[in-house]
Amino acid sequence: MFTIFPLLYAVFTSFWSFRYGQRNQFIWFDNFARLFTDQNVRGALLVTVTFVLVTVSVQMVLGFGLALLFNQEVKGKNLFRALMTLPLFATPVAMGYLGITLYYESNGPINSLITALGGTGRPWLSNPTWAPVAVMIIDIWQWTPFVFLVSLAALQGLPQDLYEAARVDGGSGFALFRNITLPLMAPTLWLILLLRVVEAFKVFDIPTSLTLGGPGRATEVYSLFTYRTALRFFDHGYAATQGFLLLIIVMVIVSLLYGRIRTLYELPR
Repeated sequence: MFTIFPLLYAVFTSFWSFRYGQRNQFIWFDNFARLFTDQNVRGALLVTVTFVLVTVSVQMVLGFGLALLFNQEVKGKNLFRALMTLPLFATPVAMGYLGITLYYESNGPINSLITALGGTGRPWLSNPTWAPVAVMIIDIWQWTPFVFLVSLAALQGLPQDLYEAARVDGGSGFALFRNITLPLMAPTLWLILLLRVVEAFKVFDIPTSLTLGGPGRATEVYSLFTYRTALRFFDHGYAATQGFLLLIIVMVIVSLLYGRIRTLYELPR
């Protein structure tokens, strides 16, 4: 009811000139043809792909690195773990509105800190170069704890007898990481990557609440572009077609990543 019907209705809608809640004309594949000539679609996809590549890469490296750090005996690590997971429980809209205060250009906390350190404040939300950076920082801040938590749980479940045997054979710290930790963590890391890529492609809340897609269209991610097509310009047929394009892109990425994960779990014959 909640999956199949909306999907079939979106397929039906995509073949119509559907504006202002009224089906006007059956236009076959005209809406799909528009996707390949619409410069706004290309721009929104470019913004989204850039966002996904940067944020997911930083989250994976930073989250896994922190998990390796806190998997060691560190004084006060339980307190640090609790503090680091707090952004994960905040709603993305709240994080976006919090970012408006943090990035306030006149005397906001971030620019004030930069100025106190001898630097120059940045036009975080009014410059088309810095606005995407501001959105990415907020997303990295919120979702790095997810990578951290899952990676830490997997690290703590690794068999310690392998490390003890390797140390007896004279293995160094980096050798243990390269030959034991990474191979054993590979399935978990690929799974985390799969989940984060899918979620990052659907990002909507933070860019909408923080910048409304601006300045200009510098932070107009694909989901926000589709939302505007449907609920601002009321072109529901074309918006349904845009949704299918995102669905196809995500399905291809999921298929590739899932194939990689499956090969890692296959036992040698």
